[in-house]
Parts: sequence; C-alpha cells; structure tokens
Amino acid sequence: MPDLSYLPPLRDVIARYDLRTRKSLGQHFLCDLNLTRCIAEAAGDLSGCAVFEIGSGPGGLTRALVESSAARVIAVEKDPRCVAALEDLVVASQGKLQIIAGDAIKTDLASLASAPRAIVANLPYNIGTELLLGWLREINAYQSLTLMFQSEVVDRLCAVPGSKAYGRLSIIAQFCCTVQRVLDVPAAAFTPPPKVDSAVAHLTPRPDRPKDVDFAVMEKVTAFAFGQRRKMLRSSLKPLGGEELLLRAGIDPTLRAETLSLTQFETLARLVSHP
Repeated sequence: MPDLSYLPPLRDVIARYDLRTRKSLGQHFLCDLNLTRCIAEAAGDLSGCAVFEIGSGPGGLTRALVESSAARVIAVEKDPRCVAALEDLVVASQGKLQIIAGDAIKTDLASLASAPRAIVANLPYNIGTELLLGWLREINAYQSLTLMFQSEVVDRLCAVPGSKAYGRLSIIAQFCCTVQRVLDVPAAAFTPPPKVDSAVAHLTPRPDRPKDVDFAVMEKVTAFAFGQRRKMLRSSLKPLGGEELLLRAGIDPTLRAETLSLTQFETLARLVSHP
C-alpha cells in the first residue's frame, strides 16, 4: 500500500490551489479522511478492481481509494485546479492513481480499464442522477457502484411501492441492481456545507434480472407511467396500449403508477417488447 502519510492536510491543499468551490460544478468537498475511508470501505472488497472516481476535488476520497485494496484508481476530474492539486497524490500513489482531465458525462469509463471495474464517488449534485442512469444502462460492466447523492435521491433509489419517494428512478435502479443505503453523511461534513444532507448508496448488478425485459423499454414504460403521476394508468399508459395492455398484464387499469411493484412494471415492459 502506498504511503500517503506525508501528504499535507486537505484544507492546506484547498488553500494552496485556491480551490474555492464552484456552484456550476456542483462542488462540495469532503475533508474528513475518516469519513472518506468509511465510504471506500462501504464499497466492499475491491481487490483486483479498477476503481473509477468522479469529481475528486482536493482528493479526500481519492486518498482512501488509493489506500484500499483496489488494483488501480482512475479519477475523472473536470476542474483544472483540482487536476493540478492531485499531482502530489499521483506521485505518492506509486503508479496506482491515474487522473483523467475531462467531463464524466462524456467519458466512457468501461473503455478505460478491463474488468473487474467498480465506481466509488461523491457525485456532483447537479449531474449525479444523469451519471447514474448512464451507468445503469451498462451495469454489467461493473462489479458495483458506491455513490454519494443528496439524501433524498438515495431515498428514491431505495423506495418501496406506495411510499412518497417511490418513482421512476426507484424502479429503474431496482430493475438493474440490488440497492442498499449504507451511510448517511450530514451537511456539516462538507466544505462548504450544502443545504441538504447526503447519503451513500451501494448498488450491485441483479443476478436475477429478467433477460427478456429491455432497459430502453423499461425507461419508456416508466416515463409514461410517472409522466402524469396522479392519473390512472389506463390514461398515462394510453400511448402504449392503455387499458388493454394493463388487462393483459393482470393489472387494475384504475391503479396509479406509484402502487405498482417492480415485478408488475417488468410484466408491462415485457408485453410492450413482445406484443
């Protein structure tokens, strides 16, 4: 394991490189190294993995990942100030850490390293959900995703039918993965503190995911179903077959989207794919 003990405290790194956070980049820096180690540990056994981190900032979580059992760490960072601030860590990592200067949304992570791969990241709030949906589309490329979001986003990822947080994101995430809430992180842990608390979700690909249900079709069905959340499904799903589709699926057409289970949505998507 590389020796990082001689590296300066993160607050000194922030001061030296004038890393004032930028709202446009959704930046909130996590400087508690004990907490960043907890996040890395929540990812489980990373032995042999290429681990991707998004938005490294001054490198708090990056240090924890370099100290982990991961085979290599690839950090994607858009802010050139942070790329410069990470150079000392690159040297200290003895070849374990690679920095990619670029936009994570435009970066094909899976093409940068062979399997096994994992993603461990404190995601920028403004692009976190968009990044997640992109990774879910190719979830079998990854061993796991361990991601920090606003707490309410993790609520949605883990939500059950009938709950206030249950919606399209809940279904798509749970269709692809087993989802666990593994850590709560108060706003006060960040510099500067955001207006909301955060939480970490651990997602692993579902071994029992139905092979005859297409991801793109599931996206379409849930988009229609929740696009008019307060309407009965016979109305919201009318473009896909409406009442006839629901009756074929054995679902009461007068129900609303938030009452349906994942299995019922899988049935609907299967029927749309194979009319």
